[in-house]
Amino acid sequence: MPPAEDQAVPDPADLQITASDRHVYDVTITHRSGATTRHRVSVPGQLLAELGVSDAQEPLLVRASLVYLLEADPAAVPETFDLDEVGAALPDYRDEILHRI
Repeated sequence: MPPAEDQAVPDPADLQITASDRHVYDVTITHRSGATTRHRVSVPGQLLAELGVSDAQEPLLVRASLVYLLEADPAAVPETFDLDEVGAALPDYRDEILHRI
């Protein structure tokens, strides 16, 4: 069943991602309803190494991960989380995310 219109997955352009520290990003999601949500995403260095993702690709990993989460369950994106938690909660995350970046 697709998400309700007000919970539809945002286009990637609806994600504003700003590095706030090394491996930490502040994200604002503007939903189709006009509502915005703010999130803080951390990227463990070990995850980058395991996925073979360079530091330059890190923002792409964050964007792809957020789109992945929004597709899985738009209402369940935590306010603060690290990408290891995504892999623990959604077993296909690591395989799927490599195809998206």
